[in-house]
Amino acid sequence: MKEPLKTLVWDLPIRLFHWLLVVSFFTSAFISLVLGDDSGLFAYHAILGLIIGLMVFMRVIWGFVGSRYARFSSFTFSPKSVLEYLGGALIGRNTHHVGHNPAGAWAIFAMLGLLVGLVLSGLLMGLGLEFVEDIHELFAYAMLGVVAVHILGVMAHVVRHRENIVASMYHGHKAVDEKEGIKSPHFVAAFVFCVVCFSWSYGLFANFDAATQTTKLPLIGWTVQLGELEDEHDEHDDDH
Repeated sequence: MKEPLKTLVWDLPIRLFHWLLVVSFFTSAFISLVLGDDSGLFAYHAILGLIIGLMVFMRVIWGFVGSRYARFSSFTFSPKSVLEYLGGALIGRNTHHVGHNPAGAWAIFAMLGLLVGLVLSGLLMGLGLEFVEDIHELFAYAMLGVVAVHILGVMAHVVRHRENIVASMYHGHKAVDEKEGIKSPHFVAAFVFCVVCFSWSYGLFANFDAATQTTKLPLIGWTVQLGELEDEHDEHDDDH
């Protein structure tokens, strides 16, 4: 039996973004939802959010100038295509998608949109707009819901189609014809992505002031409030 072709489909910037986002988001969510905003690590939840914001910004750019399956133009996400895909999955009809399937495309757009909402609402909270906190939490739980559905969809795909698409997001290859693949893993773009992310992250951590719970955005210079400080007057009143 002829072995299926292993063809490069996912470029390196996409794979780096995917796994760095997984680690950053779940670490940030753990700090916020499990440890709570009273934890000494809560400020790092906000710093991770700022890092995620930069990564999302670069992913959106790559969605227009990146490789074949990284571009948003390659996504099939019309309502009709999504319904046909989900209907086919329910009755066991296989449909061929080299890149993201229609449901996956919707999940990606939803996650990118929710991440933008999380970052912006988090920044507004840092400016003292407390009413945004409920909106921030809504975005967070919606994001967790989309992630959960996405994971279940991936698991169902792996079981039904016997195709390890989780591994393909690690090594970048899928069992498709060579002409359907991409020509380059885009090492230079991946290097730039890593340098920019590392520099941004280093700057955020280096500029972090634990006493004021603030940091400065690298290059931009804006001071961002990361956590809530107890009001000294309230503490004094409590003592009396």
